Amino acid sequence: MNMSDLLLAAEHTPLAAAMRGEVGGEWLFPIVETLHVISLAMVFGSIVMVDLRLVGNTSRDSAVSKLSREVLPYTWGAFVCAVVTGSLLFVSKAHVYFYNLQFQLKFLCMLLAGVNMAVFHFGTYRQVLEWDEKLPPPRAARLAGALSIALWIGVICFGRWIGFTT
Repeated sequence: MNMSDLLLAAEHTPLAAAMRGEVGGEWLFPIVETLHVISLAMVFGSIVMVDLRLVGNTSRDSAVSKLSREVLPYTWGAFVCAVVTGSLLFVSKAHVYFYNLQFQLKFLCMLLAGVNMAVFHFGTYRQVLEWDEKLPPPRAARLAGALSIALWIGVICFGRWIGFTT
């Protein structure tokens, strides 16, 4: 079974039909889309709080480790909600979304944001206790924060653009 067959199979599920409004009414897609946008806003908002601290622009009185500990559970909860709602949106027109350039760029930005996060956490963040409350944070932390903000803005912009190209 090739990718096109998998995408078409996903589109032919009862869930996909419901998302397209073929079963159960026309309100499911906009409700799920609204929850997806709210989830992404929460993901971005919580990530940018930590990233702006890493850049050295906000929360200057808070330790990076404390701020991360307080904020990241909300980030992960919102991210899980965004994945679930995004998956529901995807199955409605899987073959259209999968081959859409803006959809691909959105996922490329998310992948790069994940790589950036992993490099930061397995690198610079290992020595966080040495620079936790210092300003400015190390150059690598500032770079990771700025790159994260840029990539998540890319996720938002490309995600928004998808609706106008499908």
